[in-house]
Amino acid sequence: MCTVLKVHHSGYYKWLKQPISKREEENKKLLTTIKSAYKDSNGIYGYRNIHKDLKELNIHINKKRVARLMSTAKLYGVGTYKRKPKSQAGSLHKAHPNHLHQCFITTSPNDTWVSDITYIRTHEGWLFLATVIDLFSRKIIGWATGHRQTTPLIVKALKNAVGRIDSTSKVILHSDQGSQYSSYEYVQYAKQHNIILSMSRRGNCYDNAVAESFFKTLKKELVRKNIFTTRIEAKDKIFEYIEMFYNSKRRHSYLGYISPNEFEKRYNKNVKKT
Repeated sequence: MCTVLKVHHSGYYKWLKQPISKREEENKKLLTTIKSAYKDSNGIYGYRNIHKDLKELNIHINKKRVARLMSTAKLYGVGTYKRKPKSQAGSLHKAHPNHLHQCFITTSPNDTWVSDITYIRTHEGWLFLATVIDLFSRKIIGWATGHRQTTPLIVKALKNAVGRIDSTSKVILHSDQGSQYSSYEYVQYAKQHNIILSMSRRGNCYDNAVAESFFKTLKKELVRKNIFTTRIEAKDKIFEYIEMFYNSKRRHSYLGYISPNEFEKRYNKNVKKT
């Protein structure tokens, strides 16, 4: 007798020789595809987004089955965390009013942008990241990194974004009340490109929620998974994340679970038809 399993030897070897069921064969093939999709997401996607990837490949299976197979293979999406705002809403900015009023929905590209700055820890010190996001597609249309949190940093990010608009276009650009966003250089550059500046109320993170949300996602999906030795290393990883994943591949629930690039592509295609 087999003392560990408490079955007879003949029964155990008979069980070993049994053919693999059709369901097990299907699960093996599915798991191979799931692992490939999970790898393409840099280990970020949970079962919901992996299910969307499979659907695009014309693999139609139950979402719970995807979750079960991923759990068995120990493939888990990046979790979420919440933080309470540190302070209450304050006063409006005297020079630039709040044109958004927490309305982050637009019907066309380059109608309204939002901008903000965050910081990323490296062994060399902080690396600051400034971004400009188009509210229509949630695409990062301009970004820049630097050693210091300065006006030239946010102007550089803005310069990368203005190539999307012509000289006659008017765009609302919303930010918080950081001193860089009130500087003469920034304000003059905005005026030269018909950009209407808008600012959050002091201390109210919800007035710039889309920018805050991107930084939260960046830190959850990239920063928390890496230890950056140098600023250059961090910058290279940020480039890969924004340009090669976030804009081009990452699924957004707000966009109907497609990427910003795909969302813009479909919009432009529909515009040409009309």
